[in-house]
Amino acid sequence: MATSITNLVTSASATACPSTSASASATTSDASDPSTTVSTPTDADPAATSPWPHPYYLEAGLRRVAPYHFTYKTWVKERWRGRKLFDVFESEFRDRPVEYYRAAMESGKVAVNNKTVGPDYVLRNGDLISHTTHRHEPPVTADPIGIIHEDGDMIVINKPSGVPVHPAGRYSFNSVIEILKAERGPDFLPRPCNRLDRLTSGIMFVAKNAESAERLCAEISKRTVRKEYLARVVGRFPDGEVVCDEPILQISPKLGLNRVRANGKSARTVFKRLAYYPPVAKPSNTEATDTSEKSEKPRPAKGQEGYSVVRCLPVTGRTHQLRVHLQHLGHPIQNDPIYANQRVWGTDLGCNDAEAVQNTDEDIITRLSRMGKEEVAEAVAYYDEMVDLYEKKKAEKMSGKLCELCDTPLYTDPSDQELSLWLHSLRYEDAEGAWSYVSPLPAWALPPKGMNGPTQVGGMDDLIAPSVDASAS
Repeated sequence: MATSITNLVTSASATACPSTSASASATTSDASDPSTTVSTPTDADPAATSPWPHPYYLEAGLRRVAPYHFTYKTWVKERWRGRKLFDVFESEFRDRPVEYYRAAMESGKVAVNNKTVGPDYVLRNGDLISHTTHRHEPPVTADPIGIIHEDGDMIVINKPSGVPVHPAGRYSFNSVIEILKAERGPDFLPRPCNRLDRLTSGIMFVAKNAESAERLCAEISKRTVRKEYLARVVGRFPDGEVVCDEPILQISPKLGLNRVRANGKSARTVFKRLAYYPPVAKPSNTEATDTSEKSEKPRPAKGQEGYSVVRCLPVTGRTHQLRVHLQHLGHPIQNDPIYANQRVWGTDLGCNDAEAVQNTDEDIITRLSRMGKEEVAEAVAYYDEMVDLYEKKKAEKMSGKLCELCDTPLYTDPSDQELSLWLHSLRYEDAEGAWSYVSPLPAWALPPKGMNGPTQVGGMDDLIAPSVDASAS
């Protein structure tokens, strides 16, 4: 298996070769600080320069990191040149309130070329921005990283949901790379050869050495691998194979937000329903509760009852492709905090709105910007399942408290709904059958208690034919 795996390929948009590591993460929606734009050896991430062992501790089912000091450094990007320092932070970084960034520039915590320049400084080519901060990493799930296969060259892992692959944005120690290093020792240098979004779980390939990583990355560009995902979506997904070839446009790089638009990049996905589970009758509850807030919540989209588990074959690899295509088809991922959020998209959840008639891009961006700061980002699943009000208030948002040491505004802990997305990378296989890796089904894809349904997935032949036919057309 170790020799044949050199044929491994994945979609280019989902790839981060070892040489790009942290810098590749700058384009993700998790980017929130200049540390995500590292491009030179001086721009090391916190984990790379920290004492050993990493400052982890486990508590209440979460992997936590004790706060620590660190100075971010990044060279000015081309698109920043000629712009004021404050304008760049205000438009591209959303980890902290803009008032914090202005004060940090005035005090020298944010500096240019090691000098205090103030918020009105106009950035030039060759400037080095630094940001000294007392870093508070968000906790992630304490679920372990599963091992599907291991040999002398690589590890095939089952990534838990909610854990970013690379250090990026607010995350450094709480990343797949650093957790693996913590488990295997400081001399172990994992090199991921494919990428998954932070919220997505499932199969990843991690090279153990530079030679293996270089070979795998070279094979990746050949695009001869087949990938399959599972998603749990709103409502009863249609019978048979469904091909979606709608183009996808990124409408907000800052938020990492995408939607189907005619002027977007070409994209194609093949879907097939694995199972459908109708809604379970909810017992009446006559206990006295505060329903004032619940009564204001929007109701689920009309006709969307129960949920389906859907097999997904991405023929192309656009950012958020599966999430966006499923939303467009009227069956968004059930707990998606962005694309199944009625407060952002309305009761139709963006279905068949390729011309942005129901919701303009500006409206969507404005509503989504409030999530996680002023409001909790809730998906349709959590209205349907009537999550307790207490659980909703647990979701991560600004707590109103400040760090006693650095006055940094603190977030509350993320809730379960923010640590998981019901989207899973299930399978990677060689197109000629030389190798195949399949992960176990995640718990959310198994039949609910008291219902019958599939507990495993068959081969990919049913999905391959429609993808070939769609490509030919």
